Amino acid sequence: MNRQHLTVAVIPAYNEEANIAKVIRETKARVDKVIVCDDGSVDKTAGIAESSGAIVVRHEHNLGYGAALSTLFKKARKLNPDVIVTLDADGQHDPTFIPRLIEPILNNSTDVVIGSRFLSEGGQQNLPTYRKVGIRLITKLTKRAYYNGITDAQSGFRAYGKKAMQRIQPNERGMGASTEILIKAKQANLTVKEVPITISYEGNSSKQNPITHWLRVVLNTFKNASTRCPQIFYGVPSIVALVMALGFWIRGSPIYTKTGQTDRYIVPAAIGATVIGIALLTVTIILWKLVRASKETAIKKE
Repeated sequence: MNRQHLTVAVIPAYNEEANIAKVIRETKARVDKVIVCDDGSVDKTAGIAESSGAIVVRHEHNLGYGAALSTLFKKARKLNPDVIVTLDADGQHDPTFIPRLIEPILNNSTDVVIGSRFLSEGGQQNLPTYRKVGIRLITKLTKRAYYNGITDAQSGFRAYGKKAMQRIQPNERGMGASTEILIKAKQANLTVKEVPITISYEGNSSKQNPITHWLRVVLNTFKNASTRCPQIFYGVPSIVALVMALGFWIRGSPIYTKTGQTDRYIVPAAIGATVIGIALLTVTIILWKLVRASKETAIKKE
């Protein structure tokens, strides 16, 4: 911990009375302040967090990981910290790695630091296969669309510098917030770096169905990427559909010219491809204008 810089750790927590005290105690030894968001817990998480010396904000109902992060970011900004560190409340993240995460930010070499399980030998030890596959899938999608060097896009063990704190505010309520943050970081031209960490994974501590969880994250990733890059996600398919429609119309024209009748297969295919192409093209234009207007608004605010 560098006392010349204010470092604040933020911890989303949901029914973590068994782990929260140890996590706070070990985290406090390496940061200046700890803020916990009790995300609608029905156990003693909030009380234990307060008695352990953390600042506690509460959600009346369970709103999700992303919603908890959003609340924590807003609360932390009021303290005007130099660095915000995010980590989980279940004890999987080792607070002894906090100095490693914040060092690149304090050295002004990057804006966001991700603790990656895939950069160190044993960093993914005991990680269930289904989680490993899911993490790599989400990471691959994120790499293609945004940060090419990322190895662990779903890691919640991260550090954010002042510039990142000012420009990033999660809106996704669920676990999709992890990739949403990277998307917003890219749009804000922020730099991202990874450092190796290890996690302690014992048993299945996940409170969500793994299939449902990863499906939501994938859908959220596609949704965020498609709305930010409509020319690729909707524009290209619209052109393909319209080219196919043109081909069907050209193929069907000689038949109509010779017989005066339309082909019962080609014409419906031509009509369908035309409708799909026009619909996708319309969506592309609308989203492109909305994205452009949003960027212009952001520029004016800056």
